[in-house]
Amino acid sequence: MHSRVKQVSAFFLPALLLSMLLLGACENDLKKIQEISAKLVSQPIDTTRGVEVIYSDSAIVKGKMLTPLLIHYAVAKSYYIMPKGVKVIFYDKNTTESGTIVSDSAVQRDKEQLTEFYKNVVATNAQGETFKSDELIWDQVKQIIYSNKPVQVTTSDGNVINGINFKSDDKLSHPKFGASTGIFNVTDMPTQ
Repeated sequence: MHSRVKQVSAFFLPALLLSMLLLGACENDLKKIQEISAKLVSQPIDTTRGVEVIYSDSAIVKGKMLTPLLIHYAVAKSYYIMPKGVKVIFYDKNTTESGTIVSDSAVQRDKEQLTEFYKNVVATNAQGETFKSDELIWDQVKQIIYSNKPVQVTTSDGNVINGINFKSDDKLSHPKFGASTGIFNVTDMPTQ
């Protein structure tokens, strides 16, 4: 009986060691797969140069976006980066240019339908007003443009309005400023 125990333990011990090695190897492989997968998630899946995108609704052109470089990241919340600048041109119902937004970089978020413009952002509207900031956010769902950073607006008649933030409709026709100051040209002198 003692020799039978030796035979079983002689077989069992190498089998146990081999299974431990295999399990350890699988665990290491699983960790490597997870590391590689995490790195790949942060990799772009598509890079396009010289991009022109037309925005339309019911076959009516609403806008056009131009960017020299568009990088697409396909993660849970897919997004596009425009690191070399972007220009968006808005059109009215007669396809006449009604405004623009130009910036040094931008991020477009698919699911949220948001486009975030950053650094040296200059936007114009149909009234000839110019908005300048380091950030503008265009929310296509809510049809608004806003900024949580300081903004300066120069009106067509030369007035300058500075605000610590602002919010407007997506045509920049009705802006509202937080804690605003300004320089206004006065042409009529009050009568005494």
